[in-house]
Amino acid sequence: MNYTYEIALFLHILGVTVWVGGMIFAHFFLRPATADLAPQSRLALLENVLGRFFVWVAISILAILASGGLMMAHYGAYAPWTVKAMALTGILMMLLFGHIRFGIYPKLRRAVQSQNWAEGALRMAKIRTWVSVNLVLGVVTIGLAVLA
Repeated sequence: MNYTYEIALFLHILGVTVWVGGMIFAHFFLRPATADLAPQSRLALLENVLGRFFVWVAISILAILASGGLMMAHYGAYAPWTVKAMALTGILMMLLFGHIRFGIYPKLRRAVQSQNWAEGALRMAKIRTWVSVNLVLGVVTIGLAVLA
């Protein structure tokens, strides 16, 4: 018996769980818990956590792309609109992640390393804004998956 589709679905759900679950944890639990810390401690901690989290997001994206491509191949040209919309929102999420990881995060890292706390706070606020957008897209994508 061939379980290729089921394995792809498992990897897809696992990747989404790590990514969206991590954003929920960071946004609603970690960030508020660090609010009372001094900027030096808070920004250093968040920069460190994000660096580790981004590695797992990158791994998740690879799993999501590979498994999603395999599942899309299963449908061929006849994929339902919900599956196509899910692919579109997923690609938007990946592009936003790229902007956060390769555009904003290095600036946060440099600010923390140079102890420029005002710049670090500005970069962290930008990351928080884009993570919020990505989180909404993630929830919409999950909703589309349920409809599919």
